[in-house]
Amino acid sequence: MLGEVADLLFGALSPMIPLVLAGVGEIITEQSGVVNIGIEGVMLLSALTSGVVAYFTGSVFLGLLIGTATGLALGLLHGVLGVYLKGDQIVVGVGVNLFAYGIAVVTLVTLWGTYGSSPQLPTVPKVEIAGYPVSPLLPVSIVISIAAWYFLFYTNYGLKLRACGEDPRSAEAMGVNVNRTRLIATLIGASLAGLAGGHLSLDWVGQFTKEITAGRGFIALANVVFSKWNPLYALVGGFIFGFFDSLAIYLSITSMNPSMAYLFKTVPYVATLLVVAAFMRKARMPPSLGKPYIKE
Repeated sequence: MLGEVADLLFGALSPMIPLVLAGVGEIITEQSGVVNIGIEGVMLLSALTSGVVAYFTGSVFLGLLIGTATGLALGLLHGVLGVYLKGDQIVVGVGVNLFAYGIAVVTLVTLWGTYGSSPQLPTVPKVEIAGYPVSPLLPVSIVISIAAWYFLFYTNYGLKLRACGEDPRSAEAMGVNVNRTRLIATLIGASLAGLAGGHLSLDWVGQFTKEITAGRGFIALANVVFSKWNPLYALVGGFIFGFFDSLAIYLSITSMNPSMAYLFKTVPYVATLLVVAAFMRKARMPPSLGKPYIKE
């Protein structure tokens, strides 16, 4: 019994990492007043570029670096369209998601002649803790969460960034360049989502599949709501959502009825809906979230 509990708890650590990285990145972005629902697509494209680079170079580090750079590039696109050109931020995010789904299949067919998955890829070396393999990106994600919390709530620039999401006109009156601050926040958030995507293909799964994200970008958005836009709480939320993912895998493997395995795979998504329903009414989002800032 204790062994099974330990399996579930340690099993939650790998799915926790991308939810924490992408969730913390989105918290930084949304605290500035920008919403990016395209992080699902950012993670998918970053997982793809990470996998392609690692496959042809054999370098996991370079793959993760390119994945992060992919997120940065998509963040720049989102920032330019949504912040400077005043486009609808929701529409831009949806566009990124649709583009990512399409380009993933095209790349799989072009490079490897398959619609499903890539060959096996180089993976990040694991560290054993109590006999369980643990990714070195786990402590990295924890440090990033703590650093983001300190930055947002205990630094002068963090205060300015949050002011852009609270009342951008007052922030501008105090000398803050609202659009530039929002762009930088979007770049940081998308870069962390890019690193989360690289983790999926080069650390957790070990190959790229067209559905490797499996809605985890949207679960990361749910983690933002659960955490009430606080990076420290996002750590807790990431572990909870990761636990449900681990539980779904465990139930699918141990199920005596093969048809029930498909039902158990819905556990993380049902849990996400319940958590959002429970916490959405209590959450206080930044008042200017998703609203382009236009000088009068």
